[in-house]
Formats: sequence, structure tokens, C-alpha cells
Amino acid sequence: MPSPAEKKQNDEAACEESRHRGRPDCRHPSHRLWKASMTATAMTLVEHHTWLPAGKRAAVCFSVDDIHPATSRDEFDAGGDLGRGALGRLERLLERNPSVRVTLFVTPDWRLQRLVPTRRWLTRIPLLRERIHWAPLAPKGRFRVDRHPEFVSYLNALPRAECAVHGLNHAHVGPRMAVEFQEQSRSECRAMLEEGRRIFAAAGLRHVQGFAPPAWNAPPALCQALSDADFRFVISARDLDTPVTGEARTAGSGLRGASLIHPMLIRCEPDGGAPAAMASSAGLVHFTTNFQATSTIERALAIIECGGLLAIKAHIFKTGGGITMLDGLDNPYCDYLERLWRELETRYGDALWWTTLAEVADRCRATAD
Repeated sequence: MPSPAEKKQNDEAACEESRHRGRPDCRHPSHRLWKASMTATAMTLVEHHTWLPAGKRAAVCFSVDDIHPATSRDEFDAGGDLGRGALGRLERLLERNPSVRVTLFVTPDWRLQRLVPTRRWLTRIPLLRERIHWAPLAPKGRFRVDRHPEFVSYLNALPRAECAVHGLNHAHVGPRMAVEFQEQSRSECRAMLEEGRRIFAAAGLRHVQGFAPPAWNAPPALCQALSDADFRFVISARDLDTPVTGEARTAGSGLRGASLIHPMLIRCEPDGGAPAAMASSAGLVHFTTNFQATSTIERALAIIECGGLLAIKAHIFKTGGGITMLDGLDNPYCDYLERLWRELETRYGDALWWTTLAEVADRCRATAD
């Protein structure tokens, strides 16, 4: 459990990481990502109060981002080393904790080689700086999952694991180089989603209809495209600081104004501008990441006591591409997660719903008003 001094140091490190990756995790109000909100007239956030099964007081989900076939011979191992590397560490963690299930967010055709800018002088040229990639990209298709059958077979064989979509390339021109969805239109977002699905289908990768936008950013056009394409859920908001209450709303990365601890439904107008009342009654389910390696066990307990969804996040690699991930799934983070899960099982026993994001989303959609 991090001490107050360690937490302060972690927060400062998180701000430094955010500057590198283009994420608004420092809560800096001038950051452009703050201007994206759920106030667009074509979208509505709807509360859902009956998502927990009978007899369960709260739920626990675990998800891991940035999984793709890169190996330790590349900039970092993001799963390509299979059982010898990061995926093996994850598999052993699951073996030791049979209650835990995991959602793996896999990027269909990862392109980022470096996660920090390397083209320094080009990024200083007006106009050009917004139209170029600030670091070299891997060749298109180099890490496309349908070209890595052993990687796909390993993911398909993981116990108590589901795969979902994490962007398409995880790259964008301009300073927010990892924020893949920015100014694209609804139709452009839809085309990117469908390309990712085609790659997964060609690979034979079993997956659920869920989505995690790279660097958390989910503008209205993306949410609308996800709804059009009948995705079941999106996990965008990440808030590790807002105090836990049943009514708390997100004010961190990604979508703002969503529930901190409960799933919500995103209702979108159908494509073509039909009235919102004609939109699918089920809706797109939104989840908030509210816990990671820098969070305290007390925060997790508060979420459980409030009857919420403890949504734990990790990234598959700790260090690589020029950065260190605060929630990278290294051995110390695995140890911390095991201490947390043991504490939860000791305190709450069968009252907890150990589940996956897709399972919660399906229940939300089935019980939506």
C-alpha cells in the first residue's frame, strides 16, 4: 500500500507520464481533452440501478490494456513472448487467484514504436507539427494480430479471460500521439471499428463486443459509432482521485460526468439524425476505471462498501517505448493485487460478484428500462 509520500511521488510521475502520452491525467484544465464531454445533444448518460445480481453487494472486474504481439526483441514485450513473458505472468496470476477473471484489451494492428516524441525539430514547425507522427511508426501490419497465430492461440487458451478491442493502431498524428480518436467523424470512427473487427475475425481471435479507447479519450463521434456498430460496452473514464460515494461522478481522464462506481448507459441518436427516442433501448454500457497500482486498499474497500463496481486496471508492460507505466503489470503489482484480492475474499466472501466487463454489460442491457 503506498504511503502518502509515495502517493505524492506517484501523482507527480503520473503527470510526467501524461505529458509524454498526451493524457489529461494531471487534471490540467487547459488540456484540450477536457473539452470533450457528454453534453452533446446526440448523447445521453443514463443511470442503471439494478445491475447487481441478487445476493451480491458489489462486483470486481480486472482489465489489462495495450496487449499486442510485440516481443522483448522489439521496444517492449506486450504479449508476444507468450508464456515466457508478460502473458505468462498474467496467466500465473490467474492460476493463483481462481476467483479472478480478466478482460484483455488487444490492439488489432499496433503501430507505435516509441511512446515519447523523437522527431524533435519537425514538431516545432507550425502546421506540419499537427500533421505528422511525432515518432516513427512500425510498418502497417507488423503487429497485426492475424499475422501472429501463436499469439492468438495463446490468448484463446487463457482461462477465465475475454478479449476486447483497444483501438486500431493506438496512434495519431500531432502531439497527442497515443490518443487515437480525436477529430474523426462518426463514419470514420465506424470504419476504424469495423477494420479492427475484420482483423480479429481473420485471426480467429475470440472476443466480446467491448472497446477501450487508446489513452482513454472517447469523443461523441466514437461513442456514436460504437452504438451504431452494436458494441456492448466501452471503458473510457479513469478517475483515481475523486472520493468514493454512491453519487460520485468522474472528473479525470476520458469521459467526465459518468458514475465513478456504477455502470451507466450511453444512449445515442441513430445514424441519420432520427429522434433519440428511436435509439436502441439497450444502449452502450459505460464503465469507469477507478483503481490501479497507485490506489490504496482503502479506496477499493470504499467502492465495495458503496455497492459499486471495483474496476481494476493494468497495462501489460511496465517499461518500454521511452516511458514507465505506473500500472504496468510487473511482479510488485501482481503481489499487490493478490493482497487486495485476498483481503476482499476474507471480508466479503460470496457476497462479491467476481465477473468480467462483458458479463456486467450483458446484465445491464438485459435489465435496462
